[in-house]
Amino acid sequence: MTIAPGDAERGAHHLYLAMRDFVRSTDEALPGKFEVTKEGIVHDMMSPGGPHEVTAAHVSRRLERAMPDDLLAHNGTPDVEDESEGILRHPDVMVIAWADLDVEGSIDPRTVIAAVEVVSRSNPDNDWVAKTRDYPLIGIPVYAVFDPRTGTGAVLSDIHSTPDGPRYATRKDFVYGEDVTIADWTISTEGLPRYQPEGAAGD
Repeated sequence: MTIAPGDAERGAHHLYLAMRDFVRSTDEALPGKFEVTKEGIVHDMMSPGGPHEVTAAHVSRRLERAMPDDLLAHNGTPDVEDESEGILRHPDVMVIAWADLDVEGSIDPRTVIAAVEVVSRSNPDNDWVAKTRDYPLIGIPVYAVFDPRTGTGAVLSDIHSTPDGPRYATRKDFVYGEDVTIADWTISTEGLPRYQPEGAAGD
């Protein structure tokens, strides 16, 4: 059987819509965070509270202290979505203008100034691998990763074209305790929590 390119694209779009509907139906019904990537649905099992949430809250507050009043470092809903690419993501923190947040439905990822992710213990490749592919693809210019497993992180920026699609050209690594620059704002990473050893309480 031959499938025309248009038929394949329509089929992929319908599959994405079905996955998106499933993800949205799980909101607050199942634990963890569900997102749609180029490779399908990904699930992060995150404990409520703990180092993951505390890190996101610290980063959000420190960024907002440094930013002008017309911007915020948002760590709530909604998702960012690029329907044409079949990607639905939910950054732990996104730097965005108040005006661009004031929309119905999902956020246009191209209005996001920077996305911040705190690496989950259950699925670190989602943050370190999949999102470094997805975020430049949907036009998020700066992506910062904080990893409570190791007390390290990285800021990725400067989207450029590659044979595999848009990718970040610049990566600046940091260790907890250093100052880190995310887009135009520099914040401290002092005092950010770390995950406890496996088997102990926490994320």
